[in-house]
Order: sequence, then structure tokens, then C-alpha cells
Amino acid sequence: MIFRGPLFRIAALALGALAIAMTGLPAASITSPDVAAVKTVPGMPPVSDPRNLYSDAGAGRFSRAVAGELDRVYVPNLRSNDVYVIDPDSAKVLYKFKVGRSPQHVVPSWDLQTLWVANNAEGRRDGSLTPIDPRTGQPGAATAVDDPYNMYFTPDGKSAIVVAEAQKRLDFRDPHTMELQYSIQTPECGGINHADFSIDGSYALFTCEFNGSVAKIDLAGRRVLGYLKLHMPPTRLKEGSTIEDPSIEICTQTKGMPQDIRISPDGRRFYIADMDADGVHVVDAGSFTEVGFIRTGLGTHGLYPSRDGRLLYVSNRSTHKIHGKRHGPGSVSVIDFASEKVVANWPIPQGGSPDMGGVSADGRYLWLSGRFDDEIYRIDTSSGAVTRIKVGQEPHGLAVWPQPGRYSLGHTGNMR
Repeated sequence: MIFRGPLFRIAALALGALAIAMTGLPAASITSPDVAAVKTVPGMPPVSDPRNLYSDAGAGRFSRAVAGELDRVYVPNLRSNDVYVIDPDSAKVLYKFKVGRSPQHVVPSWDLQTLWVANNAEGRRDGSLTPIDPRTGQPGAATAVDDPYNMYFTPDGKSAIVVAEAQKRLDFRDPHTMELQYSIQTPECGGINHADFSIDGSYALFTCEFNGSVAKIDLAGRRVLGYLKLHMPPTRLKEGSTIEDPSIEICTQTKGMPQDIRISPDGRRFYIADMDADGVHVVDAGSFTEVGFIRTGLGTHGLYPSRDGRLLYVSNRSTHKIHGKRHGPGSVSVIDFASEKVVANWPIPQGGSPDMGGVSADGRYLWLSGRFDDEIYRIDTSSGAVTRIKVGQEPHGLAVWPQPGRYSLGHTGNMR
């Protein structure tokens, strides 16, 4: 790994020291002899620190593979069928370009050399993937792909996993040419969309938005191992409730609407955002059972680990509804991984709809799309202060790039 120049290195080290001072926690260290090494699947890079699988994606820990790539934020706009390109320092729009129908997410490739715009052409069969060269920030020729709502990569880098949401199917494709290798059907996973991978790379959990469950996929055996129905809490937030003045109602929903999912730093738990439950389900990785629930805010949606692997930023999209109103009571909650408690809540001033995004390379900012407000947010992770930037129509899975890490597992930058 390399740092991007001496000034960035100094800033990253200073921020790391500040974070340690603020939290009172020791800095993450390399694996000690008493910590068992993780045996990963063949071809997957080793886990450097089993206590923090995000350690190689810490502030400033760039791979040499991203040398020369431009510092940009790429914003796919679902209804205007374009991508806005933002300068993260000035928070200004530099330019935009057209892509295919219904762009959902901008996905970094496993080898960090390409950003793929997933255009799933909602309700049609002319989906595509548009490549972006991160060294120029310019798009290339699109490749026709059926229903690419989202995309991930197997931990060994041998396959791209196109999430064909409408088809209830995972299509494993060549990560460069996108030629189909094989498919896994997920018939009991309506609305299959987001995923994360076990610490050893042997399986993945995919959320089933319309079934209120998660599917466990055996990556080597190429099969579904099972489904887990998530429990709804006895109460939830009323529609229109704010993070400052929460109003509770009895929850009558029999199933939730799970969205993003992230694994804990030690690989022992999965955290699953639920837009109908207004919080995060906690699932034990070993037993594949639900062991807890953390209430956050209205319309819980996206999950993003901090650069030091100690906090989990949670976007609360402002509504239980798939299509919400402008200026809703959107917010961001911050969960401490160790205690599994909410340690901060940041409302979006004057309302908003924080959705998908990522953390800046130095950890100073959380970037999120404002799904129903045609804007994006740059949120200061030390204070929660928000900078708003107007973009196209219905921004969704924006990507901050480049990001630290050795390889990408997909989505908007699931880095390890």
C-alpha cells in the first residue's frame, strides 16, 4: 500500500491521532500471536488483522493500483439517466454525462481499475453496464447486461456478481468482459439487492427487500444455503417522526424491508439496515440467527464503516415508503461497533433523504445521495455538519473514488 503524497500522509496521520484522542481507544494494531489467522478461500487476499477486517481500508492506505486516479465523487441519477462528477474538495459539479436507463449504483471493480455504472433499465430488458476510467473520469462504451440493479465481486476476484433484482437471480460474470459464467437462482428472495461477504470469503449474505429476509449463498458450492426471516420490532417510528423528537407507534408490519448490509470488523456479526423497522438487525455469522436490533431513525437504509473500523454510519432515508417526499426528516445515526449502541444522531437541516454513498479516503466526510431531493450531502464526521450539492433527478448509489483498500467487493465501495 502507498500514501498519496507526503501532505496527504501527514493529514491522514494527524486525523488518525485526533480520532484516537477523541474516542479514548487504542489505535488498531497488527495481528498479535494470540489472534488466530483466518483461512481464506483460494485466491482471496489474506485478512491482515482478524480483529478488524477493514484495517487495510484505513485512512490513506491506498493501493498502488489507484495511483494517478482522479479524486472524484460519481453520482448516478436514476430518473435523468446521467452521472454527475463532483470535485470533493470544492464540493462543486465539474461535468455530467449520459449513461443507460435507470443508473442505480457506481461500482468499483475488484482490481480498482474500473468504475461500473449499473443501469438496470427498471421494468425493461435493455439493462447495461457503463465503464468509467477513473484516471480520466470519462465513460466508455456500455455493455448490455440483463437487469444489473447492483454489482459485487467474489472475494477471489474471479467473478463479478450482477444482482438481477427483478429476476430473483445472481449472475456471475467475467469481471472484465462481463460474459456470463453461471447463475444462481434465489426464488425466495424477492427484491434481492445488497450484500456482504464472510470474513473468510466462503459465503455471502444478500438482503431480500420484498421478503423481509436475507439469503445465504455458498460461493464455492454455487447454491443457496438458506433464508433467514428477520424479526420486526414491537414498535417503530411513526411516519414523519424526526430524530430530535421521535414518535413511536405499535409496529403492525409482519415483515421488514431490509436494505444495506455490513459485516462487523471481527467478522462475527452482520448488520442489516431495515427501512420498515427503522433500525439495524444484528445477525450472528456463525449460527445465522438474529441476535439483536438497534433502533436508529426513520427509513434506515445505508451502512458505512468508519475508516478506523470502530463506527458504523447509518443513513435514515426519512420514510417507510419506497417513493418519499422532499425535505423529509432524514438523518444519519452513528453506531459504535463494540457496544452496538447509537452514539450520535445527525439530522439533515431543513430535511432531506440520505440514501447511499461512502466515506472519504481520509475519513473526514460521509458522502450520501439525497434520493428524493435531487441533491447529495457531504457530512462532516466530526460534527455532522452538512454541505448540500444539487445534482440530477433521483440520485442513488454514489461512489467516492479512489478509496483506500487492497480490493473492492463492489457496491459503492465495499473495500478490504
